[in-house]
Amino acid sequence: MLETSLYAADLDAAEAFYGGLLGLEKVTRAGERHVFFRLDGSMLLIFNPAETAHPPAPGALPVPPHGASGPGHMAFAAGTGEIDALKARLEAAGVAIEADFTWPNGARSLYIRDPAGNSVEFAEPRLWGF
Repeated sequence: MLETSLYAADLDAAEAFYGGLLGLEKVTRAGERHVFFRLDGSMLLIFNPAETAHPPAPGALPVPPHGASGPGHMAFAAGTGEIDALKARLEAAGVAIEADFTWPNGARSLYIRDPAGNSVEFAEPRLWGF
């Protein structure tokens, strides 16, 4: 996957969550339109759906209008030790753990919600056989 997109109306809260709390590397922010983060070999794009619904301005890159409504989902690959450390950091920051369980194949998943209500999962790659 080259990029994954989530949508959040409050980009300040999204930036604080993904960049601050989770420690992702911010690549760019364009006002209230988007904030982008670099992951290992891919990008996480956080868009404000109200802004991406508009067609591009004259002379801008011809990116078509897009967006989503309602909460989305994404999963980060993480090992057991990473999940344990993330869980402790998230709980210390007051982030509710929605679920923490082991799948029938033995892989562990931890689920939380970001400030926009998106479902964020941290899962062992063996969940999908990687």
